[in-house]
Amino acid sequence: MTPMQTIPTSASALTGMKIVDPTGASVGHVAEFAVDVARDGTRVAGLILKQRGGKKSHKCLLPIENLVLPKQNDSVLHAKSNSTRALNGNDYMLLDRDLLDQQIIDVDGRKVVRVNDVNLAWEAGAHNTVAGLLIQDVEVGTRGASRRLLKGLPTIAVEGLSNRFKARVIPWEFVDLIDRDPARRVKLKVGQNRLAKLHPSDIAEILEELAPDEREAVFASLPEETAAEALEEFEPKMQQEIVERLDSERAADIIEEMDPGAAADLLGSLTEEQSEAILEEMEPEERQDVEDLLEFSPDSAAGMMTTDYVRVAPEAKVAEAIEALRAFEGDADTIAEIYLVTADDKLTGIITLPSLLLAGPGASLAKLAHGHAVSCGLHDDEQHVAQLFDKYNLRSLPVLDQQSKIAGVIHAERVIAQLVEK
Repeated sequence: MTPMQTIPTSASALTGMKIVDPTGASVGHVAEFAVDVARDGTRVAGLILKQRGGKKSHKCLLPIENLVLPKQNDSVLHAKSNSTRALNGNDYMLLDRDLLDQQIIDVDGRKVVRVNDVNLAWEAGAHNTVAGLLIQDVEVGTRGASRRLLKGLPTIAVEGLSNRFKARVIPWEFVDLIDRDPARRVKLKVGQNRLAKLHPSDIAEILEELAPDEREAVFASLPEETAAEALEEFEPKMQQEIVERLDSERAADIIEEMDPGAAADLLGSLTEEQSEAILEEMEPEERQDVEDLLEFSPDSAAGMMTTDYVRVAPEAKVAEAIEALRAFEGDADTIAEIYLVTADDKLTGIITLPSLLLAGPGASLAKLAHGHAVSCGLHDDEQHVAQLFDKYNLRSLPVLDQQSKIAGVIHAERVIAQLVEK
């Protein structure tokens, strides 16, 4: 099949262009581009024209198929007739209103960018007719901005100047409306898939650049596990703002996926009423873990610890420890060691992952354990905890209660984050 001939153009080049009928009489000037998303979101359904009648002007819709195929640098568009129809703006997405100067998420660039122009292409039909006006991509760089700035000058001059800048575009297939909300903001259609695959810190950095309504809409589109990981990367104030805009059930679903220690810190920053409403929606086991941690000061060892860690019996073998690792439902990235814990919660040893992986499946865990396990108490302060990590070059630190039973574990990442925050 022969590819359809196309003639490149852009929204900035067409905006303001005069359209005439076969007699040369003015039909109007291009004011907007209407996209019927329900029927075909890849093409412009019609041009919205600004027409002047007496002292007032009004707008109407000229279907794309009513146009004659233009040449590359035409300064006037020709219509087959002056037949237009009334405009119901609610039926369409409008490129200028809904897209230009709006922010979208550039997943590949890991940042929020502003749309400066939209690249289009006339599709040629038989006998110089227009088969369609294809939406190709959005300009997010200097080239698109310069076109908008130079709008009104001859097309050849504008293209000659703007093409000196490197093109930065995002294909139209990756752009879609977030929601049909009053703000009518846009995002990348791939956001729910590709955005979710970014590192949580990159997701947090992107969302921080958005306005609150946009941030809420994109955050709401993330899977619960991804949303939880990203939420842990925000500054406490931003965490609080995001959670306060969620309903209690949605907030609970996300917080259940968080590290219990991080969840306790977050809930502790909310009002008692908000915190209680979220806790009520959480599953009993996760709620109990968080409520236990809420009793402690965030600056204490207990306030810094998590109850998510891998524990096995001291008499177990390597194969059993590996099964315990596979069954672990917490954040696997935080695991550096496993803990040998008796039935009455007494810590007897710590084993590093390299030691575990280098041993045979039948090897005794007790023989692989450190000779001396460093630990701290529930109420030790963060300064003492940091000193222990520094002195013994620790990856993690078990926290023991008054009966010398293990209550939780502090990971090095938490200590580093605490120090950076201070």
